[in-house]
Amino acid sequence: MSGILKHADGSIVELRTVKRFINSFAGQSLLPGDSDYDTARTLWNASIDKRPGLIARCGSTNDVVRAVQFARINNLLVAVKGGGHNVAGRALCDDGLVIDLSLMKQVSVDAPSRTVTVEAGALLEDVDRETHPHGLAVPAGVVSKTGVAGLALGGGVGWLARKYGLTCDSLLSCDVVSAQGEVLQVHDASHSDLFWALRGGGGNFGVVTSFRFRAHPVSTVLGGMIAYPRSEAATVLRFYRDLMQTAPEELTAYAGLITTPEGAPAVAIMMCYCGSLEAGEPIVQSLRAVAQPVFEAIQPMPFPAMQKLADATHPDGLHNYWRSTFVRELSDAAIDVIVEQSNEAPSNLNAVLVQIFSGAVNKVDAAATAFPHRNAGFSIGIEAKWVDAAQCSPNIAWARGFSDALKPHSSYTCLVNFLGDEGASEVRAAFGSNYERLVDVKTKYDPTNFFRLNQNIRPRM
Repeated sequence: MSGILKHADGSIVELRTVKRFINSFAGQSLLPGDSDYDTARTLWNASIDKRPGLIARCGSTNDVVRAVQFARINNLLVAVKGGGHNVAGRALCDDGLVIDLSLMKQVSVDAPSRTVTVEAGALLEDVDRETHPHGLAVPAGVVSKTGVAGLALGGGVGWLARKYGLTCDSLLSCDVVSAQGEVLQVHDASHSDLFWALRGGGGNFGVVTSFRFRAHPVSTVLGGMIAYPRSEAATVLRFYRDLMQTAPEELTAYAGLITTPEGAPAVAIMMCYCGSLEAGEPIVQSLRAVAQPVFEAIQPMPFPAMQKLADATHPDGLHNYWRSTFVRELSDAAIDVIVEQSNEAPSNLNAVLVQIFSGAVNKVDAAATAFPHRNAGFSIGIEAKWVDAAQCSPNIAWARGFSDALKPHSSYTCLVNFLGDEGASEVRAAFGSNYERLVDVKTKYDPTNFFRLNQNIRPRM
């Protein structure tokens, strides 16, 4: 029976033990049957349906400490929920304890020092709301509902990447609750090995309750999307590849194979230019000239508006299954595969995202942080999305088949934050050349693999 708090060996935790924890816990405790329980266990991905034995909604770092200690003493399976946006649903578990950070959303901006302190339950839109009035931004993702914590811990690529790098490149320090229930202040001069691992190594090493980021001067950007008929996909993708080889770092642009709201297959380029508006206009003109657009909406806008442009394509309540792979070069042959496979999509909601890794991302050495894919070329994100649960099989098969078809062009690795049901070898490949060093950090800080419901790196036994 699912939804009953159990020890890791499968035996049921005594009710009096659960009540003792609830009585000592300052946050909000949710058990199956409580009025907010189903809301708390519902994620944006409709394919995830898990019933935790207990959800501990934390309001402070002390609450997280108490939850970790309770889980250790009682040998509980633990999931950690920040924004809850991970496509594989790692924010939840059946019959275990969910340490839910979603109430911890405070964002504090120190404008003179251009630094931002962000609690681990905050979303990108929460950060943008506080930084934008100061003319600042933290490099983040492309969907405003994404959780800051998961994004940053996996690296974090978004609209400012080519100018200011990954999200983890702007990370200055963290507060971390360790697997032993200790609170650690982590930065370059304190637990520097852990600080290195948290910048791209995923949620393997502890519960980060607070992040301190460097912010950058970004206010108004030239951004938006231009779409063309799907018949022009190969031409547009080749243009995109060639454009980005010489593009200024102020331009971050991604290509996508999508379906328009009217149901027509299309190819699109979304761009964010964070330099002067005048300097960005020739780029827009070149996009208009590559093929006859069917839709164009590129204009000056506040950066938070740019961050929300892709929200409509990632609504709550759809079934989602994602795959990704890196290709070193976006060759003509690879483009042909991408177009061919995209045209086979069984759902109009399915999409393919082509993201370049260049500019400021390349300027950080691959060993300087745990994120190894500094020179990986292009990430191909394959996003299967559908409404009817009965359509799971064809959509999952499409995503897997697409990924397999790209293997001759692939680097056999992918983004950590895109990992879903892949096996141990794929997880290892996602951490690349940094994997063994990450194992050392895991062995030091979490030798029993207490935090294992993640893109897991096992400690040495």
